[in-house]
Amino acid sequence: MNEKRTILFVDDEVRLLRSLEQAMLDEPYDTLYAESGAEALKLLEDNEVHVIVTDMRMPEMSGLALLKIVKEEYPHIVRLVLSGYTQVTTLLTAINQGEIFRFITKPWKMEKEFKTVLAQAVEYYNLQAERDRLVAESAALKDRLVETGITE
Repeated sequence: MNEKRTILFVDDEVRLLRSLEQAMLDEPYDTLYAESGAEALKLLEDNEVHVIVTDMRMPEMSGLALLKIVKEEYPHIVRLVLSGYTQVTTLLTAINQGEIFRFITKPWKMEKEFKTVLAQAVEYYNLQAERDRLVAESAALKDRLVETGITE
């Protein structure tokens, strides 16, 4: 389970994406960057992504709209929101409709907050993947036992 995980960052602010790119250079993740929801969806089609971090307020497609699509089409991806917009109704909508793992408010402390949350999201993904593997293994074992007549 030491497979390298991929994190996709989505924000319409190019400077923020470049700053994240610099901050992630020494981190143990593969990283992808998108300047829009549409660009993010294209990257999701072409890459296996484990965690997505998106801004809420972007032109054309909001972070919430993007996360709804991700939740529907890629339910295994752990979803995080990065936003300076912290109106309570927006937060609740994002959490409830996009099933958000964490909501990170801008500005944040890179080392103490942001990287810690990313590590937690990757660990959560790993735990879910391991659970799914064990459930599938258990079901296969049960099927073999039923086939051999050991159990019903």
